[in-house]
Amino acid sequence: MPKETILVVEDEEDILELVRYNLAKEGYSAEGVTSGEEALQKVPAELPDLVVLDLMLPGVNGLDVCKALKSNPKTQHIPIVMLTAKGEESDIVAGLELGADDYITKPFSPRVLVARVRAVLRRKTSQAADETSVLQVHDLVIHPGRHEVLIRGKPVELTFTEFRILHTLARRPGWVFTRYQIVEAVRGEAYPVTDRSVDVHIAGLRKKLGPAGKYIQAVRGIGYRFKE
Repeated sequence: MPKETILVVEDEEDILELVRYNLAKEGYSAEGVTSGEEALQKVPAELPDLVVLDLMLPGVNGLDVCKALKSNPKTQHIPIVMLTAKGEESDIVAGLELGADDYITKPFSPRVLVARVRAVLRRKTSQAADETSVLQVHDLVIHPGRHEVLIRGKPVELTFTEFRILHTLARRPGWVFTRYQIVEAVRGEAYPVTDRSVDVHIAGLRKKLGPAGKYIQAVRGIGYRFKE
């Protein structure tokens, strides 16, 4: 079976080598470039399975690279894991809303980075599953066709919006969604986007789920995720 290929985009040579070494040790084929310009040439030409992308690049920065890759039909399917400076919440939100799949803040543990990469690649494979199929996660069963949620066999009455939020989050455990992404998934871009409206729906959803509401986790400054 061919190795999955990963392109690391990082201008700091020591971090680049650290990431490449640890990915290679886990069996991935890892290459590296040190600028956004190189990344925009290499990704469409070689189509790696995943890109690890530093946001703080000289010249063409990581957000611009992410935007270009996600707006190109040839590369938009390639997952992106962002490397960000600690506390740069606005950049994380911007990257996720441009289509990045996950992020990790510096300084980071190489083991954590490898685990995040593995999880994103696994999610990419599982996304081919039909959205209408029954979903079982933790002690919840979610049936999109019936608009039905069961917790340990007992039905829970949810509104359309609550159901869609739960289904969106539960389909990708561990995946962080911004409030904007949640609204987009539930209603489409025409729906009025406010942080407060999402927070209110999440609060109502958690209450109805009872003890299972703990699976919906807030990610400070970013949005929400469903517990892995």
